[in-house]
Amino acid sequence: MAIKKIGLLGGSFDPVHLAHIALAETARQTLGLEGVQLIPAADPWQRRPLAATGEQRLAMLSLATRHYPHLHINPVEIQRGGTTYTIDTLRQLPDDAKYFWILGADQLRNFCSWHCWQEIASLLTLAVAQRPGSPLLAPTALTEHLEKQGRCLIELPFEPTAISATFIRERLAAGEPTDKMLDTAVAQYIQQHGLYLAPVV
Repeated sequence: MAIKKIGLLGGSFDPVHLAHIALAETARQTLGLEGVQLIPAADPWQRRPLAATGEQRLAMLSLATRHYPHLHINPVEIQRGGTTYTIDTLRQLPDDAKYFWILGADQLRNFCSWHCWQEIASLLTLAVAQRPGSPLLAPTALTEHLEKQGRCLIELPFEPTAISATFIRERLAAGEPTDKMLDTAVAQYIQQHGLYLAPVV
């Protein structure tokens, strides 16, 4: 029996936007994945506090993925609580699958600052998508580590997009439209719950 291949897409998802979904689907199709798990962080240690609660971000993810049967929400980090470290999440996953961590070129550039990054890179395959303003270059330390492990870095054929959660929060706080950036149901949820009205600081 062939081992299943699962994609993992972690992030704040504050809020989840159309580029997140497009990236997950691109990775699934390109890599022949059985599915992709979207993993919202509880308290990402490398960024400022989140604007929406864990429950609100899970609700938005549920709305955004409702038409995508191969995209699944994994609430493990929110359920675990506390400061979020990717390595802790990987150690909790079942060992009956081959995992692919999906990330952007901006995250790749900072990968060697992640807690236990060597162990992370040894446990799964990294699949990287281009991001505007971030050349797709792996840190030298990561490249050398992957070579020693006999692993490779996979580049996803993903068209760079300027959509980001930060940009969306800024527009919402300014009362500006976010057309073609958010799923319609997610946009309605944000409006109904009065999210992201405070200026970004």
